[in-house]
Amino acid sequence: MYLVAILGNCMILFVIKTEPSLHEPMYLFLSMLALTDLGLSLCTLPTVLGIFWLDLREIGHDACFTQLFFIHCLSFLESSVLLSMAFDRFVAICRPLHYASILTNTAIGRIGLASLGRSVALIFPLPFMLKRFSYCGSSVLSHSYCLHQEVMKLACADIKANSIYGMFVIVSTVGVDSLLILFSYTLILRTVLSIASKTERLKALNTCVSHICAVLLFYTPMIGLSVIHRFGKQAPHLVQVVMGFVYLLVPPLMNPIVYSVKTKQIRDRVTRAFCH
Repeated sequence: MYLVAILGNCMILFVIKTEPSLHEPMYLFLSMLALTDLGLSLCTLPTVLGIFWLDLREIGHDACFTQLFFIHCLSFLESSVLLSMAFDRFVAICRPLHYASILTNTAIGRIGLASLGRSVALIFPLPFMLKRFSYCGSSVLSHSYCLHQEVMKLACADIKANSIYGMFVIVSTVGVDSLLILFSYTLILRTVLSIASKTERLKALNTCVSHICAVLLFYTPMIGLSVIHRFGKQAPHLVQVVMGFVYLLVPPLMNPIVYSVKTKQIRDRVTRAFCH
């Protein structure tokens, strides 16, 4: 899974970089998504493979806090990128005449920097909030990597502030982004239904299929895992473990496959590369 995820996202980045016809906003956002997925895969790879290949089952506090910082930062960055891609589809379908003037390279760069800045600013306090605690008793994690919502439960202290801040971060990122994506697609659907030609309607909707798949692949396990950790205390341990792997392994694995299959320009470029 790691091999396919890393090679798949590197392939997407290579194709977009080497094909001038793909230097458009839609594909620039896709390259941001591929970079984020690549980062997520590399963040969890050392501890996951360390456990399953070398039976290395211990991690120091500082290494754990560093890993959870990058995991959460990249997860919320992916949420921002998916929102940016929804905005791209909204402008392309609802404001096609203004597409080139709105989504310039400068605007795309600013959107990327703003997304990264938001993620870093919100996640930066978490390692320091965890570092001030003392940890006693059984410090055993359910997952093969560190997550804030799990590590904070191992502390021998009042974790109410961490819990509240963690919920605030999720609501202000994943919650807001998912609502804005839903709103974007409501406007897109209204515009598409007003198109007279059935062929044109299908063509417009077809450009959104890959992004909708990416949204479902990311938000469904992420929200499910957050709910299980906060409210599903009676949920079987196996459910937590499986949801944890689905949350961080499936999106980086499936996104390159979905976009390679559903996006004609990328599919053709990949086919040409393998044929030659």
